[in-house]
Amino acid sequence: MANKVEVKDLLEAGVHFGHMTRKWDPNMAPYIYMERNGIHIINLYKTAAKIEEANEALKKIAASGRKVLFVATKKQAKDIVAEKAAAANMPYITERWPGGMLTNFVTIRKAVKKMASIDRMKKDGTFNTLSKKERLQVDRLRAKLEKNLGSIADMSRLPAALFIVDIKAEHIAVKEAQKLNIPVFAMVDTNSDPRQVDYVIPANDDASKSIDKILSLVTGAIIEGLSERGSEKDGDTAVEDTVEEVVAVEAKTTSEE
Repeated sequence: MANKVEVKDLLEAGVHFGHMTRKWDPNMAPYIYMERNGIHIINLYKTAAKIEEANEALKKIAASGRKVLFVATKKQAKDIVAEKAAAANMPYITERWPGGMLTNFVTIRKAVKKMASIDRMKKDGTFNTLSKKERLQVDRLRAKLEKNLGSIADMSRLPAALFIVDIKAEHIAVKEAQKLNIPVFAMVDTNSDPRQVDYVIPANDDASKSIDKILSLVTGAIIEGLSERGSEKDGDTAVEDTVEEVVAVEAKTTSEE
């Protein structure tokens, strides 16, 4: 069972702090508990319930062997998302969102393959046959590709879902996912429209402590889904081995008769 969501832990991480009341999106009203000193306070009981709902779905995606793409390009979220997504063996975008990342995935894959071909050139010695200027250009291109796409190098097909920190900051990613009917999981603050998201987690998406807490919980569920998948695979292998043993014994018995 994934980490149980404790309201007390969410409170300590400051997940309940929303934006100033004048910046709110009225569609977030169902998730707001009260207003204090001109700031909206998020209802953490609803947040906890939504995290558990999202975790159940994320766990199933991971157990099925599909990928969840994490997206967060804002300063206070980048490092946290990179660390947590990598620990869960999931792809992530923490630099600028490459336009057409989803809607023009074929082109993005070509860029990733270009990165792999440069690596091959360096291994087989072709790189050393280039002029100094050409080597410099190739190195610059490789560094640029690594910075923008290195974290999705192993993503050979479209992700099964997106997990976004701050849907206002990542509105292009949200739009692309909507176009392709890819479900969106997201931390949604009081200044955003939750109707754009399939799995809403009402939460403070500005404080690093809050982001860290939510990401720890959701990636914990993904890791659990992956371990279940691993267990199932081991079980399948054991069954196959047993079947092979039975077939071998039967074949031997038949030949002896």
